Amino acid sequence: MKAATFAAVGAPLEIASVPDPEPQPGELLIAVGNCGVCGTDLHWTENRSTDGGWRELKAGAVLGHEFAGEVLEVGRDLKGRFKPGDSVCALPFIGCGQCKACLTGRIFRCQQADTRATPTLPGAYAELARVGGAEAVVLPAGVDHATGALVEPLAVGLAAVERARLVPSANVLVMGAGPVGLAVALWSRFLGARNVIVSDLVSSRAERAAQFGATDYIDAATEVVSEGLQRRIGKAPDVVFECVGVPGTLGQAVEYVADDGIVVVAGLCMGADSFLPAVALVKAIDIRFTMCYDKRHFEVIVDHLAAGRIDASKFVTDTVGFDSFADRFESLKSAGSDIKVLLDPRG
Repeated sequence: MKAATFAAVGAPLEIASVPDPEPQPGELLIAVGNCGVCGTDLHWTENRSTDGGWRELKAGAVLGHEFAGEVLEVGRDLKGRFKPGDSVCALPFIGCGQCKACLTGRIFRCQQADTRATPTLPGAYAELARVGGAEAVVLPAGVDHATGALVEPLAVGLAAVERARLVPSANVLVMGAGPVGLAVALWSRFLGARNVIVSDLVSSRAERAAQFGATDYIDAATEVVSEGLQRRIGKAPDVVFECVGVPGTLGQAVEYVADDGIVVVAGLCMGADSFLPAVALVKAIDIRFTMCYDKRHFEVIVDHLAAGRIDASKFVTDTVGFDSFADRFESLKSAGSDIKVLLDPRG
């Protein structure tokens, strides 16, 4: 099959022919319909684990963990649960299926889980992919593969908002108008936040925040965020979501949040960061980190999408085929106006 493969740190992806995946009895083989480009993938190809990277990629690794597709083959242990022709999305790992983490839907905590882009589980920047039956969620009619590929980033946002335990009167600041930040804005508003302000250094992304539930935005390149918050809501926010993931933003979040407030860190920072503990102590704030999601997040999101309760269509700003994917992937390493770019392996 055709796939986009990792060559070396800092090098463009290479479009190559790789072996077709062979599903196990508890797995599905799918034809990938769409796969989204995630900031984690971009960071991952630029950093070695010894340089503070997430994990070290091996040459030939296939990235891609935000995907949906059509079932081609059903493993013998899944007969009756899935059938060829089903549309599915899936969590980006395959667990052991026996431990507490797997049985409670928190597969990312499974000590034996296979994770995408490893030698044992290639990702979905490819024509075909293996999917665990326990990790797969069927997409109902009306939820296409492009929308299904958005379930994973939407789940990141929903899990982050759950960490904040929002109350309906909350005033919220979301730092960063990338896919995670906009997903956080969407769920914050959906779950009843009074004001949802989104800040970003790229004005075109900040301006679009209203399409994702934000009540206002701050162009952080031209306006001091703390002053902008005073002008818009007259006070410091009760909850700040740090969705940027670069050194310095955690300290800013601590400065922005109200006394007795909550900072939720959702941005994956690959370098060392710091904040002034005395400020956090005097304010008596909570700092909470969020990691991944449960299977129930996928199931709830699919239900909301099918019922039309949320609209995720504006997340997608471009869809490309293999012929231009490597160049498009490289272009996303520089800040721009894109939100979510999808690979269409058939395009």
